[in-house]
Amino acid sequence: MKKRRLRLSHFQIIVFGFLLLVILGAGLLSLPFASKERGSVSFFDALFTSVSATCVTGLVVRDTATTWTVFGKIVIIVLIQIGGLGVVTVSLLFSMILNKKIGLAQRSLMQESISASQVGGIVRLTRFIVTVVAATEVLGGIAMSPVFIRDFGFPKGLALSFFHSVSAFCNAGFDLMGEAAPFSSMTAYARNVPINLILVFLILFGGIGFKTWDDFRLHKLRLRRYSLQSKVVLSFSLGLLVLPFLYFFLAENSNMPIGERILAALFQTAAPRTAGMNTTDLNALSDGGIALTIFLMLIGGASGSTAGGMKITTVAVMFIAAFSVFRQKKEVSAFGRRVDPDSVLKASAVILMYLMLCFISAIALCRIEMLPLKTCLFETASAIATVGLTLGITPGLHTASKIILMFLMFLGRVGGLTVIFAALNENKGKEGRLPVENISIG
Repeated sequence: MKKRRLRLSHFQIIVFGFLLLVILGAGLLSLPFASKERGSVSFFDALFTSVSATCVTGLVVRDTATTWTVFGKIVIIVLIQIGGLGVVTVSLLFSMILNKKIGLAQRSLMQESISASQVGGIVRLTRFIVTVVAATEVLGGIAMSPVFIRDFGFPKGLALSFFHSVSAFCNAGFDLMGEAAPFSSMTAYARNVPINLILVFLILFGGIGFKTWDDFRLHKLRLRRYSLQSKVVLSFSLGLLVLPFLYFFLAENSNMPIGERILAALFQTAAPRTAGMNTTDLNALSDGGIALTIFLMLIGGASGSTAGGMKITTVAVMFIAAFSVFRQKKEVSAFGRRVDPDSVLKASAVILMYLMLCFISAIALCRIEMLPLKTCLFETASAIATVGLTLGITPGLHTASKIILMFLMFLGRVGGLTVIFAALNENKGKEGRLPVENISIG
């Protein structure tokens, strides 16, 4: 009698791939020589750090600079790089390096992993993605190196430059600035124009999505030829950059000089999408500033990018659908193209799931920690959107609260729908069409 082979769906492979990477990272960070004070880091703290790095979040319970040795920091940056590119992308890259045959199943899995529109050309697209990632991170590290080498000397300054380049591009939010003041992030460089501009560029470029990169490669500045997804990503990204910048510039940090105020507003606009670095004290923000930051964190970057969040395309589709309803249109359309009704259904499901998990988790943290709901909501939004910004409460949370944040980070990086589809059996049969009955809306 033949044994039945266990066949995993694409969604299950993606989930288990990230789980294995998290466990491996936790094991490596638990080694005695991974931390500066041997035995000072528990397995739970190593696990939290591994989840945060693999899910490119940046929430930490231990200061990265002062806790981990060079080995530990290398493990963290490797986890960030693999997490940013995606486990499937990295495994396919190794197959290409080893000249292994890449079958249709692997190509289909890669398509699902990076939200590509089709299987055809997926190997070429993977090569292009890896080339752009490597080139951008190297150039970002080189561009920041004069400042960091000036401040820390050649070897350390160069290492800091490339660490922060990878962290910013992968929208991770990890930093090594804690030696002067633990958990200080990039506040020491709030007035440094080159560092601010380079980090902002890396964050935004990493978050616009691989599909948009490919459209630029094929069509350059001929925007009319871009796919609908790229047009939506670029137009909504511009709006999410300009409008929040004006708010932060006009309503926050009013005591700063004009130049520093511009830099602060720019960084406060870019970082929540979804890098997790900060140049100013987030606790100094007004309630309006906190609310806007939560909103930006939950939106995140584009699908098929290094960023997290509900994704720009998800929120954009709901906005487009709403305006179609307002204009009494029968179909959802944008830029002269109809939006697939299935995309509208998925967008509504994703937004509902993220908002419910974010608010329910915030209420749970509020009850466990006896902290204000606003503070807890900020932390849960940062976790599920894989941002890493914090109001400073993460290191002091109880174990139960940290477990909630780890779950949110993992779900946010892998994707809520991916986790649900992996847990449920795939529906291979065709559904019959049921009778239609209207439900009153509004």
